[in-house]
Order: sequence, then structure tokens, then C-alpha cells
Amino acid sequence: MSALADAERAGPWPHAAPARASLLEQTAAVARRSATRTLRQKGLLAFPLVFPLILFAINGSALSPATHIPRFPTSNYRDFLIAMPFVQGALFISITAGVDLARDIESGFFNRLALTPLRGEAMLVGQLGGPLILGALQSVVYLLVGLASGVTFASGVGGALVLLALSIVIAFAFASLGGLLALRFGSGEAVQGIFPLLFVTLFLSSSSLPRNLIKTTWFRDVATYNPVSYLLEGLRSLVISGWNAQALELAFGFALAILAISLGLSSEAMRTRLARK
Repeated sequence: MSALADAERAGPWPHAAPARASLLEQTAAVARRSATRTLRQKGLLAFPLVFPLILFAINGSALSPATHIPRFPTSNYRDFLIAMPFVQGALFISITAGVDLARDIESGFFNRLALTPLRGEAMLVGQLGGPLILGALQSVVYLLVGLASGVTFASGVGGALVLLALSIVIAFAFASLGGLLALRFGSGEAVQGIFPLLFVTLFLSSSSLPRNLIKTTWFRDVATYNPVSYLLEGLRSLVISGWNAQALELAFGFALAILAISLGLSSEAMRTRLARK
């Protein structure tokens, strides 16, 4: 008997009958659909990939005199700036994830999934499969462009691999945040409308200068309390200072905290949304 028939007897999720497939298999199936849809949208692939690189090229030249500031941590401004495309790309991924999930909510596909034996965790995490793959592709491109432009890693090859791992965790964290926004608002337009607020967090951080060199007190305070600063500093430490345990712990810690909080709130928001249907 088909899984759909089993689901109809059992009722809507989360009271559906146990699925035949494992949680991992269910998640992989939803993730494959998400990845296929994301990779087919060429506009979503090009703009989030190219725009951070354009800013990296422009700011890398225009702001290079900042290296003459006393106590600036490096003589190559691109070494300092390379962290920015990774976080900026992750912010774009949050919108991609949110808009894709909102589209499924608006079309009714998300509610139809809830009538199957598919587990809620698989629905939620699997929907982020496409943005996660996009984040991994972006991270590899940013790394290669950085190396081609003269960026050198004080932490060596191992540091470059850790940077890739950290950037993927950051991308997954922001993708989960985008999913939370979609579940809260249920509209792609609403998710896109919040993007400028997310983007502001990047510029109110230590993206252009180290926090200890920011002279404006309120700006330095905001950057200090801004989690994005620690994501940037963790990525940057692998390039400039080598193996900085504190910077890496803070970066991974904040990224995992954003991921855990977003997924936890998303799970609650999903139950609330499905209960209203």
C-alpha cells in the first residue's frame, strides 16, 4: 500500500504513521529536490556569487591604504577583506532559502508534504539542501578567487580547509534563519523585505576595520555585540594570524548557535503553521 494511503489513514503530520524510510533517507530525498530546484535557477546562482566578488575587488583596492594605520594586522588588505565575501554570500543564501520555502508554502506544496509520512525534521532540514550546496559552491569559488588575488594563509592548507568548513556552517546557519523567516511570514516578498536589515548587520561589524581600530565609540560597541563580527574574525584569523583558538571557537560557536536557535524556532513555527491549516 502506498505511503500516501498510509498518511491518509494516519492524519496530518505530526501524527502521521511511522515512515518506512529512515530519517536520513527522507531528508536526502527532500534535499535532492531542493538542490535540483536551486541549481536550475541560474539567476540565484550568478548574482549571490558575483556581487560579493565585485565588492571584494573594489574594496580591496579602494581601502588598501587602511593597512598603513598603526597596529593594522596585515600589510595586504585583501588578506583582511577575504572573510567578507563568505559572510555576504551566506546572507544571500538566507534569502534564497527563505524565498524557496515561502514559495512552497504559498503554492500549498508544503502542506501536501505534511499529509505524507514524511517526518517534520526531514521536511525542515531537507528544504535547506539546495542553499547548503549553493553555500559550499560559493565558498570554494571565493577561496580560489582569494588565492588568485594574492591572499595567503598563515595557517597553511589545513587552515584553508577549516575556512571552507566554517564558511559552510555559516551558510547553513543563515539558510536556517531564512527558513525561519519563511515559516513565520509565509511570503517570499516578506522574506525579501527583511534582507536589507540582515545586510546592515554586515556593515555594522568589523568587516572593514578591526574592532580595536574603530574610533567611533557607538560603532565599536555595536560591532562588539554583533555576532557577525565574530564570524568574520574567525574566518580572517586563519588567513592573518594562523591557528587562533579563541577566534575559531567564537566563530563556530556563534554559527552553531544561530543554526540551533533558527532550527528550534523553525520547528515550532512549522507546527503552528500546519495547525492553522
